[in-house]
Amino acid sequence: MTWKTIRLELARTADHPNGSSAHSYVFRVPLDDAGLIEPKELKKAEKRPVVRRFWPGEADQSGVVIVSPKGWAFSYKIGEDDDEVIFRLKDHPLKVGEYVTITEADGSELPFRVISCHE
Repeated sequence: MTWKTIRLELARTADHPNGSSAHSYVFRVPLDDAGLIEPKELKKAEKRPVVRRFWPGEADQSGVVIVSPKGWAFSYKIGEDDDEVIFRLKDHPLKVGEYVTITEADGSELPFRVISCHE
C-alpha cells in the first residue's frame, strides 16, 4: 500500500469534445498494487485523503475523500449536500489512462480520465 496523488481531468463531453484540463481534481489516497483504494488505511488517516477541485469561473474547493452511503465521494463540507460520488470506485483501479464517472453535487454525471498517479 502506497499513498498516491492522482490527477483527474474532464474527458470528452458534448460541451468539451476534446476534454478539459481546466476541469480537474487532484486527490491523495492509499492504493494497493492493483490501484484500488485501501479503505482501512484511508479511515486510519482521516486528514490525509484530501481533494482539490479546480473549475473555471469558480473558486477552487478543498475537501476530503470519504466513504458515503452511495460509495466513495469527494466532500467539501459536513453533510451530503455537496458530495460528489465517484461511480464504482470500490472496484475500479486508479491508473493512468483509466476513466471514472463523477456525479456532481447538482446530479450531473461527468467522465474524467486519470492523467497522473504518483507518490
